Amino acid sequence: MNLSDKLKGRIFATVGSTADAMERECYVVGGYVRDLIIGRLSKDIDFVTVGSGIELAQAVGKALGRGTSVAVYRNYGTAQVRRGALELEFVGARKESYHRESRNPIVEDGTLDDDLARRDFTINALAISVNSATYGEVIDHYDGLGDIERRIIRTPLDPDITFSDDPLRMMRAIRFAAQLQFDIASDTLAAIAANAERISIITIERITTELRKIMQSPQPSIGFKLLHDTGLLRLIFPELEALRGVEVLKGVGHKDNFYHTLQVLDTVALHSDNEWLRWAALLHDIAKPVTKRWDEANGWTFHNHNFIGARMVPKIFSRMRLGMGSEMKYVQKLVELHMRPIALVEDEVTDSAVRRLINYAEEDLDDLMTLARADITSKNEAKKQRFLDNFDIVEAKFADIRVKDAERNRKNPVDGNEIMHIFGLQQSPLVGYFTKNLKQAIKDCVIEDTREAAVAYLLHLAAEAGIPVVNPPEI
Repeated sequence: MNLSDKLKGRIFATVGSTADAMERECYVVGGYVRDLIIGRLSKDIDFVTVGSGIELAQAVGKALGRGTSVAVYRNYGTAQVRRGALELEFVGARKESYHRESRNPIVEDGTLDDDLARRDFTINALAISVNSATYGEVIDHYDGLGDIERRIIRTPLDPDITFSDDPLRMMRAIRFAAQLQFDIASDTLAAIAANAERISIITIERITTELRKIMQSPQPSIGFKLLHDTGLLRLIFPELEALRGVEVLKGVGHKDNFYHTLQVLDTVALHSDNEWLRWAALLHDIAKPVTKRWDEANGWTFHNHNFIGARMVPKIFSRMRLGMGSEMKYVQKLVELHMRPIALVEDEVTDSAVRRLINYAEEDLDDLMTLARADITSKNEAKKQRFLDNFDIVEAKFADIRVKDAERNRKNPVDGNEIMHIFGLQQSPLVGYFTKNLKQAIKDCVIEDTREAAVAYLLHLAAEAGIPVVNPPEI
């Protein structure tokens, strides 16, 4: 196969002519080639040369001229050429060997064949020549083209050795299956299961990087099901594994919360690219295993699983090095609130109940409703539709109340100046005390947002604090 028609642009011609001038073989390799064939956008371009990748990168940098930078990483024998948004990685062809205690290989210079053999999967063990004499020719020693056509992920060499040498490749296989929606070859899948315990030598940061890529894939459940099937999930994410299974007592069972969770996750993924909303979907029922109880009157219950789940979120984020900032707090908030919309539609949809939900969710209300809608997975279609129809009513009320509240916010029932006049105060923390409590009482729907209610509430606060009324307000 020749793909010269796809290798268009100055970059490939410049790299090829520079390699020719240095009498070097040079090839585009790996993921860029795979994505070029699949028709998938890929930003980064990797080149392999037989010889020093650093020397070739430096020569290419000079050839590309002004606006080009070259970063050299001598410890790894690699170099990166940057020009605008473009990143070119250069490395010399090499072969690798491993010690069992580490995934860091012993690296030696090698041939192109050696370099392709060390690649993780056949679909990544493809190369395209950029030398003028063979420009565009595809080198495919392991039937990677066939595996792309068959939509199969397979290792070039013995998968048992491949995964034992570098256990991170087990995560990468599953990640590619989720991203590309390819199947994993049966012997490759079996080797992942056989070597699952080897994941212990991989840092949690690298594992989490792969998990996040699975989470960002079009159908994340593919990856999480494979993690379960191969035994990796119980090792890297035991809380999620614990969701799986159905317990039956006195003929009454509950849903399998693992597969329910994955269904919710996929539904959210259909409607949003927000990675952290997807994490909220994955974790929304994470506390069900620890809150599961049998009640003679009600059967299986999971009381307060939303609140306990919210408390579990920081521990999970900390362990997985997902960060403890705004993203974690966002996920924690949605996990805690995910039952509120469902509880709302089961009761009478009152303005005050809707307003409370708006005030709690704030700017994350729309994301909360996306999660709540996805959480309706009943096989009873009539029941499911009833919930979704009620959600439509609730969201219509959201819009109506937002308009009312915007008007209310423009017309504060009692402002700070009037509070100072009523109680004969100068600007002081006491004025802030009154205004803050009044605002919170209205937000929490303790009182109506009318002047009459606001004045009555302020007089009540003043009486409790022993503050006299100097100028009785008009109502």
